[in-house]
Amino acid sequence: MDYYQTDGRRLTWTGDGETITVEAWGSDAVRVRASRTGPVLDTDWALLPPADPTVPLVEIDGPRARLVQGRLTVSMTAEQGFDVQAGYAVSTCVLEFHDASGRLLFRELGSGGALKLRARDFRAIVGGDHRLVASFEADPTEHLVGMGLYQQELMDLKGSVLELAHRNSQASVPFVVSSKGYGFLWHNPALGRATFGQNRTEWVAESTRQLDYWVTAGDSPAEIAGAYADATGHAPMMPEYGLGFWQSKLRYASQEELLAVAREHRRRGLPMDVIVADFFHWPKMGDYRFEDEFWPEPDTMAAELAGLGIELAVSVWPQMSVASENFERFHRENLLVQADRGLAVQMAFEEPCMFLDVTNPATRAAVWELCRANYYEHGARVFWLDEA
Repeated sequence: MDYYQTDGRRLTWTGDGETITVEAWGSDAVRVRASRTGPVLDTDWALLPPADPTVPLVEIDGPRARLVQGRLTVSMTAEQGFDVQAGYAVSTCVLEFHDASGRLLFRELGSGGALKLRARDFRAIVGGDHRLVASFEADPTEHLVGMGLYQQELMDLKGSVLELAHRNSQASVPFVVSSKGYGFLWHNPALGRATFGQNRTEWVAESTRQLDYWVTAGDSPAEIAGAYADATGHAPMMPEYGLGFWQSKLRYASQEELLAVAREHRRRGLPMDVIVADFFHWPKMGDYRFEDEFWPEPDTMAAELAGLGIELAVSVWPQMSVASENFERFHRENLLVQADRGLAVQMAFEEPCMFLDVTNPATRAAVWELCRANYYEHGARVFWLDEA
């Protein structure tokens, strides 16, 4: 019996309606994907194509296999047995992760015997997606940091339950670094939850096509963070003005009000590097332009600010009012988020609004063209991607 297939860079196991792949993805890293709807998908939510051409060591010995990529080893154990309650043989595969010394970093949750627990628990929902719970055995002695920005004072996330969602004053970045010497990226944009319990670690995606995560091993947090940056992309260096003083308020109602503040700062000798034209400088949400009545000469405004050594920033929001001059086009070309049934209105901010479908490349291109023509070409070249 062939338990696994390999092409030299990845190991694949299939059984009981599930497909699992473990693939080298960086010099000391792997990507794990699992699906119950056929072959795994090549989604590129955050991960870049692996730049490291290193071929991993792949070994298969009957029901056991392992993939060694630098300092990280993934062991796979295929199990098959007769299930009395089901009346037929069932199969599964369990994953473990070790460092270069053979020390266990973490492993998937076991079945629990009669409990019949699933480390990868897919529950089908309407539309073809699944609600997914990925469970791992937890080490109560480890310490965890990362995950973005949350409204809590705990640096050590062990024992925390975190919502996986962006909100005003909450930035969810599902990458965690462990004191045991590994980093874990939950490579899934779905709404969900992360639980770092004493007895179990759980990652939940409320609606997804597949399980997808990335793991790296390193000797220090700096090495782990560096591997993460290599895998997801290095941020460009912040320009000097971006590290200075930003002036903003809720909100400047006109071009003249904004300029008066900038002029007074300079008259008093106060520092200012960026000033923000915040929301509703536009006629309607989703117009992506200055309202002519109150902001008649954006070119002149930006030029005066530049002469004062100040950059002009504009607030850009990801939704579009049904009254926007751009709504008919965006709705016709399927550039907005839709609903399974009923009206596709996701937010009311002065008028009913629909969110941009930024997963669609055509949407991103259309919004940038509006921002380029109406802001960038007029001297507003700093963009604040905002949302409340």
